[in-house]
Amino acid sequence: MITLRDVLEGAQGVLHGEAAPDLIFGNVCHDSRQLSRGDLFVAIAGEQFDGHAFVAAAQESGARGAIVAQDRVEELSGLGLPLIGVDDTVQALQRLAAYWRTMFDVTVVGITGSMGKSSAKEVIASVLAQRFSVVRARASFNNEIGMPLTLLEINPDTEIAVLEFGGAYRFGEITELAEIARPTIGVVTNVSHSHLQRMGSLEAIAQTKTELPRALPADGTALLNGDDFRVRAMADECPANVVFYGLAPDCAVRAKDVESHGLDGISFTLVMDGEELHLKVPLIGAHSVHMVLAAIGVGRALGMRLDEMLPGFEDSTIQLRLLTVPGINQSTIIDDTYNANPTSCLAALNLLDELEASRKVAVFGDILELGDFEDEGHRIVGRRSASVVRQLISVGPKARIITDAALESGLSPDQVIAFDDKETAIEQLPSLIKSGDFVLVKGSRGVKMEDVVAALRDGSREA
Repeated sequence: MITLRDVLEGAQGVLHGEAAPDLIFGNVCHDSRQLSRGDLFVAIAGEQFDGHAFVAAAQESGARGAIVAQDRVEELSGLGLPLIGVDDTVQALQRLAAYWRTMFDVTVVGITGSMGKSSAKEVIASVLAQRFSVVRARASFNNEIGMPLTLLEINPDTEIAVLEFGGAYRFGEITELAEIARPTIGVVTNVSHSHLQRMGSLEAIAQTKTELPRALPADGTALLNGDDFRVRAMADECPANVVFYGLAPDCAVRAKDVESHGLDGISFTLVMDGEELHLKVPLIGAHSVHMVLAAIGVGRALGMRLDEMLPGFEDSTIQLRLLTVPGINQSTIIDDTYNANPTSCLAALNLLDELEASRKVAVFGDILELGDFEDEGHRIVGRRSASVVRQLISVGPKARIITDAALESGLSPDQVIAFDDKETAIEQLPSLIKSGDFVLVKGSRGVKMEDVVAALRDGSREA
């Protein structure tokens, strides 16, 4: 909860209309569809929608006030809703979040990387919640709007805030977010080909991610993936204490003897602080060990005992991105449709390879934003697919490169099907799925491969 007095001071706005300074708002919200009675609405003008057009809808949903652009106040004044006029609503939201952050003695944990940020955030927050009162970023609240909204959820009981720091959209973005949130612990998961089209090179992506460890205070801690040489190199620009996690022998939080047990999770030996301990966690896929190690590293930095942390890995909600759902014809669908880049596709194929199944099927949609790496990125996935699956299906013009590469790598023509569009795939795919199949479905966010999952899902069976 935040008062009007705080909003006016933090956002540096001007009140239009009548309202008491001690008027209390529940939450701060920029989507009128998600707003609850008593909230403060922020009207943000985006590329597709202008939030000022939804101020009336926000009022109908129970908003007690709205932050709006000063030059829009006159047209909205007839609503009778208290309006806070500002120069720029996004900047005002950021100023308000930075102000609110200073009001509380909280530890902010920031997470960045090319992939796995949201999953790592959920695992880390779940582990820390075993001892602390934790606020975590919702959904993909990781940009100049979402991260400030998360900071505004901090309350007097909050001890830890676990936040995501940006995609690789432009240089300086993470630095700006760090100035607002002031993290003391930073986690970098990896550097890979996500957003390569926007940034141009892996080196440029690495530079953007380096902004998080560079922003940490001298008494802070950076948890860096020691198995990614680009992430490891960030230690040279980090003023804080650096802790490597991973499989490499010099990692302070290290795993060895990693085993995947398919859908039953993974096991490994944890090597930390001169001790070794065999652990088993329900996260799916051997690649998940890095999320576990990062979470343990953060807990260690905050003084938690290992026995305190372990229950946090049992939370069923932390397997955020990759889900198994019952499919038609007694099949099992591995739903990994949230997003895709070549690295995450290889991780998903490795998981499929680890499973015991009568037949393994992969359905890949286009991988977007690869820039000059588009052809080779898809070919890498195709070559690996050829050694894993019995049936490979592509959906879309870019994904056809995957099936072409798989044919070149040894899959026979009867094992490969390429659909030009999703609609045709949805129509024909159900007839191709057999009893006992494990079917991996994956593609970039923009191609919405969850539509394929919906077509293959058997709603009559429990997950």
